[in-house]
Amino acid sequence: MDPESASNSQAPRKASVAAVLMLAYQSFGVVYGDLSVSPLYVFRNTFSGDLRNHVTEDEIFGVLSLIFWTLTLIPVIKYAFIVLSADDNGEGGTFALYSLLCRHAKLSLILNQQTADREVSTYKLVELPDTIRGEKVRKLLEKHRCLRTGLLIIVLLGTSMVIGDGILTPSISVMSAISGISVAAPHLHQNVVVIVSCCILVLLFALQHIGTRRISFLFAPVVLAWLLCNCSVGVYNLIAYNPGIIRALSPYYIYKFFKVSKKDGWISLGGVLLCITGSEAMYADLGHFSRRSIKVAFTCVVYPSLTLGYIGQAAYLSKNLSHVDHGFFRSIPKPVFWPVFVIGTLASVVGSQAVISATFSIIKQCQALGCFPWVKVVHTSHAIYGQIYIPEINWIMLVLSLSVTVGFQNTIDIGNAYGIAVIVVMLVTTFLTALVIVIVWQRSIMLAFIFFLIFGSIEAFYLSSALFKVPQGGWVPLVLAGIVMTIMYIWHYGTTLKYKFDIQNKVSMKWLLTLGPSLGIVRVPGIGLIYTELVTGVPAIFSHFVTNLPAFHQILVFVCMKSVPVPYVPPNERYLIGRVGPKDFRMYRCVVRYGYKDSTGDDTEFENQVISNLAEFIKTESSAPWIPSSSEMSVDGRMAVMGTLAGSITSITSLSVNSLSESACSEGPARMTPTTLNTDSWEPSENTAIPFPTGRRKQVQFDVPVIQSDDSDANGEGNATDLEVRKELGDLIRAKEAGVSYVMGHSYVRAVKNSSWLKRVAIDFIFKFLRSNCREPSMALHIPHMSLIEVGMVYCV
Repeated sequence: MDPESASNSQAPRKASVAAVLMLAYQSFGVVYGDLSVSPLYVFRNTFSGDLRNHVTEDEIFGVLSLIFWTLTLIPVIKYAFIVLSADDNGEGGTFALYSLLCRHAKLSLILNQQTADREVSTYKLVELPDTIRGEKVRKLLEKHRCLRTGLLIIVLLGTSMVIGDGILTPSISVMSAISGISVAAPHLHQNVVVIVSCCILVLLFALQHIGTRRISFLFAPVVLAWLLCNCSVGVYNLIAYNPGIIRALSPYYIYKFFKVSKKDGWISLGGVLLCITGSEAMYADLGHFSRRSIKVAFTCVVYPSLTLGYIGQAAYLSKNLSHVDHGFFRSIPKPVFWPVFVIGTLASVVGSQAVISATFSIIKQCQALGCFPWVKVVHTSHAIYGQIYIPEINWIMLVLSLSVTVGFQNTIDIGNAYGIAVIVVMLVTTFLTALVIVIVWQRSIMLAFIFFLIFGSIEAFYLSSALFKVPQGGWVPLVLAGIVMTIMYIWHYGTTLKYKFDIQNKVSMKWLLTLGPSLGIVRVPGIGLIYTELVTGVPAIFSHFVTNLPAFHQILVFVCMKSVPVPYVPPNERYLIGRVGPKDFRMYRCVVRYGYKDSTGDDTEFENQVISNLAEFIKTESSAPWIPSSSEMSVDGRMAVMGTLAGSITSITSLSVNSLSESACSEGPARMTPTTLNTDSWEPSENTAIPFPTGRRKQVQFDVPVIQSDDSDANGEGNATDLEVRKELGDLIRAKEAGVSYVMGHSYVRAVKNSSWLKRVAIDFIFKFLRSNCREPSMALHIPHMSLIEVGMVYCV
């Protein structure tokens, strides 16, 4: 199987050797921190319980063989050579696999799957040929909603376990490193280790707001130094204590281990699986590096160093059977004990930092796809995109990590919890990759079944052992996952019902405009951005707003922000612009497509982007054959992709509004030539009425056609069109100068009276509680408070 060639992602240009090596070096500090510190606690957690009381040399051989083959099969073969090829435009992780499947089959349940949302739901949707291999599986999933819901639940389960991993990793990594103090000072009380660990955790989470960019240059050298120490100590112990331990690399010793230890050996697998903690990071952090650089770093440095470290530690323990409790630190030669201890502590902090950052990223992805309540997302680096900080999640994780550390006070129980979180994420990845093999790569079902059978069986075997330790700490990730999954699923369920209510209760603009004379609707200066989830029709909040306050802005734009199952949407493909009603209504619709890793930006940038794209639409509408003319348009006209001016927002120069009016009255035939319009030269007079809050003024530049005589257009038709375009652009400029207002719904969602008790609990209590305590959408979207108009509505779903 050659999955790399079968991958449908765009193949990047072949990078130079120097570039690959540089990325490989940088990946040490981000990708491999968690995986590299696992030697601190693997043997200790493996030989726990009854197995610790009768440790034999043969059992050390058997455990080493298990560690070696687990490291070889899962991180090397599964991740490095298969799963890394299932990237989503260079991005990895649980949601990347899910979005990859959603683009190759209609599996997504996010809020853009209605018939009216075709411009959004079909974005980069790959139409695959019907083949015997993938057709049956794809159509089976598309046909049954329960299967698609089940797939979403599996994805949410994997996501929840990743979040649990972000809570447990700092606890076990830091505490395992600090526990080395008890080797140098045997009489030191365990409470001292717990207190020092808690202090480091508080410092670690307190520094998250500054981002990793300022200290990231230290990460790679720390991890490399740690791998060098681990490898060197391992080689020393191998030579000094038991060179014959190399024989344990034979799988025969695994058979011998289980034959002798029986049930105790099966229970010990919960500790062995900790040797692959952090393997998922190779795939999850793929977007920051290249596939080749991650493979080079792992296969050439990380894998050999870890293998030699485990071999050396096993060689020492085979001759010192009573030292399994702190085997790693006891195996360190005394002259280098403290340097290795300091480097190990720093490496544990680096590993924790990487997992915390990954947790922030995956929560942002969940939020973008409508599966997590609104939270504040802070971008900590303008130079390196993707480094984010979420204050609410950071402090919740700190409290939970401290609770785990203080509650258990030992790495064995924390390791039992950690193992379940790690292996569930890997099992979910195996299942999703098997679907990718069939649906995306178009390989045979039998090949996907073999892949799932081999790796799924190994991971299920480890999971069965980990679940046996649920009473000894394994319940923690299950409880955390249950709470997080409940939050995500109910939030997704509630927002879906609210969206369906909007669709069922939308009104047509034609009906609304017929009420104009009776309501006395007037147009006031300015631009009104009406936020809605709908891409057709008028949202109920707007009709509710107009019936209570019969006035709206001179320029009206219905803004619909949609997330699509891709990592990033290029700026020139992000904006869909269309007209609502005839031209003289001055109403438009703007659909903004964001990928699950895109940033929404600030309000200044967003305003400028929307107005620039509106201007581009107005100028190209009359000359583009694919945009219907005003006489041919329905109430909701066809939308067109805009974006050629998206990156041209600069300073304002040249023409004024007054000169625009004068040139618009010129006589004779005309032709179009571009010039620049000055929108900063007009100031409202004292008598100018601006009834809506305008916030701070902002600037935007776009080209306005200048009318010039042209003998080739003697009939004057072109002149009439040009004058109409200039007039519409002039209206847009004057409205922009009068101010931009944002109209959003402030909704109260409740279940209808005849709903089941389960639905009432989910909507009236849990969903209501989440909406009341999460961040307001206006703050999450960076909408200025002084320019915001909120319309209250009750949604009975």
